Amino acid sequence: MKKIQDHNQEQICSTLGKKPFSMNKEKRYEILKILRDKNPNPKSELNYSNAFELLCAVVLSAQATDESVNKVTPTLFAKAKDPKSMSLLGEENIAQIIKSIGLFRSKAKNLAKLATIIHEKYQDVVPNDYNNLIMLPGVGSKTAKVVLNVAFGMPTIAVDTHIFRVCNRTGFCKGKTPKDVEDKIIDKVPDEFKKNAHHYILLHGRYTCKAQKPDCVHCEINHLCNSYKTNTFIECKERLMEKSKTKK
Repeated sequence: MKKIQDHNQEQICSTLGKKPFSMNKEKRYEILKILRDKNPNPKSELNYSNAFELLCAVVLSAQATDESVNKVTPTLFAKAKDPKSMSLLGEENIAQIIKSIGLFRSKAKNLAKLATIIHEKYQDVVPNDYNNLIMLPGVGSKTAKVVLNVAFGMPTIAVDTHIFRVCNRTGFCKGKTPKDVEDKIIDKVPDEFKKNAHHYILLHGRYTCKAQKPDCVHCEINHLCNSYKTNTFIECKERLMEKSKTKK
């Protein structure tokens, strides 16, 4: 009998009546449709009341949870709800308000600086242009795309750790880095999903496809997931090995 390790995924799964995994545009469409049906009107879990507050909250959320950000922003926004008042509040006062958040010193510095720039250069109006946004202190590609998507309704897809994880696990859009996935994912998402795809995938990663102990058993898209199929393949291989032992 041929050695088990020489069998590839297709041979082993075929032996036990399983189909090997492959991702295509039809499966990507189905994944997004299922996630949309699950949460048809997704919203950011950051608390904000205008584009400037959203921008500040997203800057604060870098390497921090939305929950931790929501604990400090009520006090912060009560004192500074627009660029002018945030600029006047100043770096040190901002730091004292947000000190429970990681990297609070650098974040306070960035908030003070970006508020001053928006006040002086953009007359207190947050720019709705990607290139202008990423020029602001503390604002990278992910932050800019979140603001454009959530505040201005543009079909942009920011890639955070949750989206990066889900895209690689499922096979929806593989990449070695979040930026790698971000550069490729927009072309893989049908137009009808582009406005909300960021939240569909992010929330799935936050509550189902978690970094630790993902809830694969109750996952609505496990039948379309590369990771789940790979685990099935491993189980198939183990079962085939057990069968070969019983025949000896």
